[in-house]
Amino acid sequence: MQRRQFLTAAGVAAARRLMGANDHVTVGLIGCGGRGRYISGLMREAPGVEFAAAADVYLPNAERAREWAGPSATAYQDFRRLLERKDIDAVLVATPDHWHATIAVLACQAGKDVYVEKPLAHNVREGRAIVNAARRYNRIVQAGTQHRSSPHFREVQQLVQSGVIGKVNWVRVWNYANWFPQGIGREPDSDPPTGLNWDFYLGPAPYVPYNRKRFLVTYRWFWDYSGGYITDFGTHRLDTVHQVMGVTAPQTIAASGGRFSLHDAGEIPDVLQVTYEYPGFVMSYESCLLNGHGVGGRTPGMKYYNAKGAEDRPNGMAFYGTDGALYADRIGYEVYPEPKSTLERKQMNTTDATKLHTANFIDCVRSRNAPNAEVEIGHRSTTVAHLGNIAFKTGKKLHWNAATEEFIDDGEASKLLSREARKPWDLI
Repeated sequence: MQRRQFLTAAGVAAARRLMGANDHVTVGLIGCGGRGRYISGLMREAPGVEFAAAADVYLPNAERAREWAGPSATAYQDFRRLLERKDIDAVLVATPDHWHATIAVLACQAGKDVYVEKPLAHNVREGRAIVNAARRYNRIVQAGTQHRSSPHFREVQQLVQSGVIGKVNWVRVWNYANWFPQGIGREPDSDPPTGLNWDFYLGPAPYVPYNRKRFLVTYRWFWDYSGGYITDFGTHRLDTVHQVMGVTAPQTIAASGGRFSLHDAGEIPDVLQVTYEYPGFVMSYESCLLNGHGVGGRTPGMKYYNAKGAEDRPNGMAFYGTDGALYADRIGYEVYPEPKSTLERKQMNTTDATKLHTANFIDCVRSRNAPNAEVEIGHRSTTVAHLGNIAFKTGKKLHWNAATEEFIDDGEASKLLSREARKPWDLI
């Protein structure tokens, strides 16, 4: 082999080695419950992805995730030890909501890219803190609102914005589930289970004695850690309305509801209805925990997201146009023509886009392009859910200034945009 040929071959080999190193993405999982393990499993299916560490205040969950990740992975009870590692490129944050912002901001400071499960943050101010950290440290931050990676929602966006169903001035969003009569039940306070650092679990939230209902799956029923159904499930659908309608924030918000028939340990309303006014249209959000039927009819042969029976339709969005109505959920959509319209009946089914969403994040970690649910998008959509809860808690019709992220002439309502974090977690 001539010298020139040798150098060329060596250069190609070196480039390939460098490309291979850059293509490899090492991820750490923070929050190792069922959702965290599910999302990390999908994320690991992307080529060149390795999970090298897992962290959870409940050590048995971290150990379970470590065993799944492989023999070279490490389990931590303190996520800060994971963030100290220079070999970790990105983190997946799947903790309860009240920890999202602190971990995401510290991860950005540590030079990690971040995938944050929805809702982006526990409150509006914390969401803005994540956006600011992503900008300051030049990090890729993807919100876990996977509808943004679904091709069928892009079809819905095109159908609505091109005027196929006519002019849309009315939109409905709903989440229904029948928890009557037990709800999440009740249990007395007790000692925390072995392996759980309860004080660390509470973190920035107020200190309370350990109660199993405030831990794991049912934490979402307590204001200290979450915002209930509207932030947990509603955020996805509110984000899709923003995408489809081409908007970023409502102008006014009013809500009503209450705890009517569930007498469990939880705090969130069992019925909540929020009316949002946007430029040119009105949106209604509904959550009902006393009935699982939902809104709208069913088409023979169609599949519906989380449907339990033959006729229920528990989750979805409806866009009511002057020529037709478009009903959509996570796995499909249908167009219903108005009687006087020449519009044709149409329906389609697809699959959940979570795997596509995780792959999009990994692609953006490599390319440094903005992800589908870039952090500002996630923040604005999560904010809509928070505004609904604030309207419910105040009982007022609120006017929102999206530019300043303040309520207009309502300082008391604006106080609910944040909370005082418990020390030493008052970092943001």
